[in-house]
Amino acid sequence: MASEKLYGLHSVSAVLKAQPERVLGLWLAEGGKPERLQEIRRLAAASGITVQSCSRKQLDGWVSGNHQGIVAECRAASLAGDRELAELLPRLDNPLLLVLDGITDPHNLGACLRTADAAGVDAVIIPRDKSVGLTPTVRKIASGAAEHIPLFSVTNLARSLDTLKQHGVWLVGAAGEAEQSLYQTGLTGAIALVLGAEGKGLRRLTRERCDYLIHIPMAGTVSSLNVSVATGVCLFEALRQRAADSC
Repeated sequence: MASEKLYGLHSVSAVLKAQPERVLGLWLAEGGKPERLQEIRRLAAASGITVQSCSRKQLDGWVSGNHQGIVAECRAASLAGDRELAELLPRLDNPLLLVLDGITDPHNLGACLRTADAAGVDAVIIPRDKSVGLTPTVRKIASGAAEHIPLFSVTNLARSLDTLKQHGVWLVGAAGEAEQSLYQTGLTGAIALVLGAEGKGLRRLTRERCDYLIHIPMAGTVSSLNVSVATGVCLFEALRQRAADSC
């Protein structure tokens, strides 16, 4: 049985709340601040999960990131894919989707998931290849969002974009050279915001399927934003427009 080690207060708390059946073992560092771990202990007890103590050095050897004194061994979660995405789309009403094309940095993907959850995104779509996937580091950076927001890892991103269009979803791609500004674009309908990896941007087949290409106006000397920052700017502009449209 494949397993993975999750770490950090928010990611472990999220899996204990949403998917406690996945937790195989839970370890807390000796000498940690008890008030920070009280909620973790309560959630574990409610699901009949035994909490074990160990040294911080031992936890350091298990994970490479900042574990905050807590590590959980969990059954590896399988990501939803093409079939599940096709089943979801007919059930969505005026969806706001996020497509991330080729994000290989786990910190960027984790930050994008956290922002997507905060913006009320209905689903996030990533390609199975040339993308980081849902690693423990991604879960840690996402601060619990990875356990809540629907994430689909698709075999062929271009084909999945065609599927979105067949269901009436307009594709709005972010590209620095685009003539149309984000703030000149209507984002109140069924849309998918499509962003590419920092530096490389959108791949050709992805770009060709976008109905619109937009840019974020830059007032300073830098020419582009980190993809997670750009994701936040685009999503919250969409959220602002949609809130204003509903008034």
